Amino acid sequence: MRILIIGGTRFIGVYLTQLLVEAGHEVVLFNRGNRPVPLQGVGQIIGDRTDPTQLKEKLAQENFDVIFDNNGRELTDTQPVAEIFQGRVQHFVYMSSAGVYLKSDQLPHVEGDAVDPKSRHKGKYETEAYLEQLDLPFTSIRPTYIYGPKNYNDLESWFFDRIVRDRPIPIPGNGMHITQLGHVKDLAQAMTQVVGNDKAIKQIYNISGDRFVTFDGLARACAVAAGKSIDDVKIVHYDPKKFDFGKRKAFPMRVQHFFASVNKAITELNWQPAYDLISGLQDSLETDYFLSGRDKAEIDFSVDDEILKSV
Repeated sequence: MRILIIGGTRFIGVYLTQLLVEAGHEVVLFNRGNRPVPLQGVGQIIGDRTDPTQLKEKLAQENFDVIFDNNGRELTDTQPVAEIFQGRVQHFVYMSSAGVYLKSDQLPHVEGDAVDPKSRHKGKYETEAYLEQLDLPFTSIRPTYIYGPKNYNDLESWFFDRIVRDRPIPIPGNGMHITQLGHVKDLAQAMTQVVGNDKAIKQIYNISGDRFVTFDGLARACAVAAGKSIDDVKIVHYDPKKFDFGKRKAFPMRVQHFFASVNKAITELNWQPAYDLISGLQDSLETDYFLSGRDKAEIDFSVDDEILKSV
């Protein structure tokens, strides 16, 4: 198949490109061209997806069997692409987010649960709703927190920064909020298994790890991955409402229970996460965190110090 990935040179797109090429597909990336393509032989069309005129000029004469829209945040990002390829593509795979779900007393979130119209991810839900009513064979992917090598969001690295330096780990609340992480390679694998799967048409799938973890448990898991004893991990709890951090980020995760069932993806996509939390964190630590030299980099712990001083 000839497959277009919008994005493709960062994080998810790198692994997705590798898997699709290994499976024998012809892969073309559409992006601004600011980063090299992840593999030799992969095609590239350079353009700005936020400019509908450019999209039509660059893509209208191209033909693809499958399109992966990895970085559309707002409906205005994806609508021009969908319009260009309506009736001309076998499968349109959209990267959404489990962040669209409305807070609920009943967890885990399952596909079909109510969404939050005030969510910072509302643009993704609006895009899903648009694709649903459009005559387009689409599938939407809703990951929770994504981690793994090449992660450009400070998630596992936030914990590693403190653990490798033997610093206390300030965690908001009582540390018992339950959350969920999914390894980027598992996510990419699930995305490839959408391709050619008729069951996936017009469907939404939560994709993440198949276990949940507390904030404190995640800190301890990061320590174990780093070869530390959990007894050496000093966790400090604090009330975030007592601080005014402004735009500074004190903790890398939303302070709420946030986890979703992946049973539908396991059943319908013939997919299973390959990484448990510890092995996934070890992969991130050994093949990215240490290799990048971040363990020796200067890190700003001023917010931590403010919390620790107060507590």
